[in-house]
Amino acid sequence: MPVIIKWLAQAGFQIRVKGKITYIDLEKYGEFSEKADLILVTHSHTDHCDPDQIQKARKKGTVVIAPSDCIPKIGGNVKTLKAGREAKIGNIRVKAVEAYNFKRFRSPEVPFHPKGLGVGYLITAEGKTIYHAGDTDFIPEMRQLGNVDVALLPSGGTYTMDNNDAAEAAIAFKPKVVIPMHLESANP
Repeated sequence: MPVIIKWLAQAGFQIRVKGKITYIDLEKYGEFSEKADLILVTHSHTDHCDPDQIQKARKKGTVVIAPSDCIPKIGGNVKTLKAGREAKIGNIRVKAVEAYNFKRFRSPEVPFHPKGLGVGYLITAEGKTIYHAGDTDFIPEMRQLGNVDVALLPSGGTYTMDNNDAAEAAIAFKPKVVIPMHLESANP
């Protein structure tokens, strides 16, 4: 059974595995028509965590996983995973990994994405692993990711790694396929 990945907008994706739908980072411009079995949110910025879109995608039994600061925005039952923790939802294993900036700053010494607030995800299903990096720089933790089939890497340059950093990251952990995302953003 194949794993199908569809880009929605910005850093938003749909992953289909055995008829089960996972959405990552739903935001207002990402159009979708199917309800979710699983929704993953990398961090609380509105271009990754749009409560209206999340509510539209939810159905009875949808599992939502997001960092703890997203819970008040999203509402309802939301699970959290800190970096290094994992959960199994049906036939999908989700592991949260670090995602943060150390090179890109809102103001001096204030990163757009501080360590410990947002996460990326390793999503494993049907023997395939998809890495959604979230909003991040090329961080040392990426060198330890292991076997990644598809890497969804941000390459916008303002709030995330740029094209050169994304290329270096891909060379460092050697995914089989790389899909660029978060190419531009007006909303960090």
